Amino acid sequence: MKKIDIHAHTRMYVGIPRMGTNSTFATPEQLIEHYKKLGVEKAVILPGVGIEYSDHIQSNEEVIALTEKYPDWFYWFCNIDPRMGKNRPDTDLSYFLNYYKKLGAKGVGEVCSNMYFDDPYMENLFYHCEKCNMPVLFHIGPQIGGCYGIVDEIGLYRLEKELSKFPNLIFIGHSQPFWAEISSDVTENNRNEYPKGKVTEGRLVELMRKYPNLCGDLSANSGYNAVSRDPEFGYAFIEEFKERIFFGLDICSPENKRELSSWLDKAYQNKKISEDAYVKVCRGNVLRLLGEI
Repeated sequence: MKKIDIHAHTRMYVGIPRMGTNSTFATPEQLIEHYKKLGVEKAVILPGVGIEYSDHIQSNEEVIALTEKYPDWFYWFCNIDPRMGKNRPDTDLSYFLNYYKKLGAKGVGEVCSNMYFDDPYMENLFYHCEKCNMPVLFHIGPQIGGCYGIVDEIGLYRLEKELSKFPNLIFIGHSQPFWAEISSDVTENNRNEYPKGKVTEGRLVELMRKYPNLCGDLSANSGYNAVSRDPEFGYAFIEEFKERIFFGLDICSPENKRELSSWLDKAYQNKKISEDAYVKVCRGNVLRLLGEI
C-alpha cells in the first residue's frame, strides 16, 4: 500500500553538516528516491525554523517553494516559534498562522522550542493554533538546555495540562520521551533513548484513552521502537488507537534507514492488524487530517 509520511525534513540546498557529524538533510531528490523504495506516495514537510535543533535553519518560505516545485510529492506544515513577533507571551500568533494557512499550510510543526509545555509562550502558541484550527506536531525534550523539544518530566503531566486546557486542538506527539511513556518502566536513564523489552501499559496509553485530541506520530526510531519492542502489545495499541496514529519516517539524512513501512506491511500480511487499522495508519488518518478525504 502506498503510504503518506506525516514527518518529512528536506532542504532546497545541501547545507552545513550537523555539529559532530558528517550528515546533512536529504535533498528533495534524495528523499524522493527513499520514498520510491519504501512505497511512500507523498509526505508532509515540517520546516526546521528553530535554533535549538537545526544547524541549517529553514524558513517557511523555502518549504512553500519546495512544495510548489514538487507538488506531486509534498504537502507542508508551517512552523511558528512562540517567540515570533514581539517576543511576548501575548503576541497575536494568529497573524502568522492565518497567513501561512491561506498559502496552503495544513498544520504547525515540528514544534521543538526548548520550553516547558505550560510556559506562557507555549500556551500562547497552543491558544492560537486552536483558534486557527491548525493541528500541532511536537517533539518532547527531556530538559531545558542541552537538547531540543518542548519539555516535560516523566508522566507527561505538563502535556496533560495542555491537552485539557485546549481540548479542540489536535496534538500529535513524537520523540523518545514521548514514546518511552508507552510503558510504565520508563526511567530518567532510558526516557531519551529506545527502551527494549515487554511493555506494561504506561502513561501514554492512559492519556490517549482520556484525551481524544492526543495523537501519535510513529516516525523515526522512537515511534517504531515503541510499537515493535513488544510486537503483540504494539499490534493491540495500533488497533485500539487506529484513528489517531500516523505513519511517519523522519528521514533526516540520506543515510537514514527506516523499518516502519515493512513492519506495518508484515503486520497486516500476517493478520496481526486489521485492514482497517493498516489503511488508516498508513494513509487514511493523515489524509483526513489534511482535508484530502
